Amino acid sequence: MRYVIKQKWLTLGDKYSIRNENGDDVFYVNGRVFSFGDKLSLTDADGHELAFIAQKLLAWGPTYNIHVRGQHYATVKKKLFTLFRCRFEVDIPGPDDLVAQGSFLDHEYTFTRHGEHVASVSKKWFSWTDTYGVDIADGEDEVLILASAIVIDLACHNKSDTSVDMDD
Repeated sequence: MRYVIKQKWLTLGDKYSIRNENGDDVFYVNGRVFSFGDKLSLTDADGHELAFIAQKLLAWGPTYNIHVRGQHYATVKKKLFTLFRCRFEVDIPGPDDLVAQGSFLDHEYTFTRHGEHVASVSKKWFSWTDTYGVDIADGEDEVLILASAIVIDLACHNKSDTSVDMDD
C-alpha cells in the first residue's frame, strides 16, 4: 500500500496528514504543544487513536516509544555509532525487529526485517515541503511503519515550530 505523508507547516505543534494512493485522508498525526519531549497521536480519519508516540527523554540518542491501545508496542531508536550511514532500529517485542537505513536527511530510506525489504520512504517525487511517500509491502503493519516514519522525521528534522497553521 502506498501513502503520502505531508507535514503541515507553520503550525502550533507537529501535525501531519497521511493520504492513501487514491488521495483520501486516512490518518492524521497531531502533536501536543506544551509537553516535555515529543508526544503525538496517530488517529484514523474518524479521530480514533491507533497509536501514541512519546519521546523517551533520558536516553542516549533519539528514542521514541510507540503505544497501541495503551500498551507498549515498539521502541524506535537512532543508532549513534554507525559508520557511513544513519540507522534506526524499531524494536518490537519478539524476533521481528525492523531496521531503517538510508539517507534520512533526504527522506530516502528503507525498512527491512532480517534483511528483507518491508517498506521504503522517498521524498524524491514530491515538493520541497516535508512531503514524502511511503510504500509498504502487503501484510506489513501499516500503523507501525507510518508511526516509525513519523518518528524518524522528528528525530532528523525537528524544528520546534510554534506558529499558526496556514496549511488548511
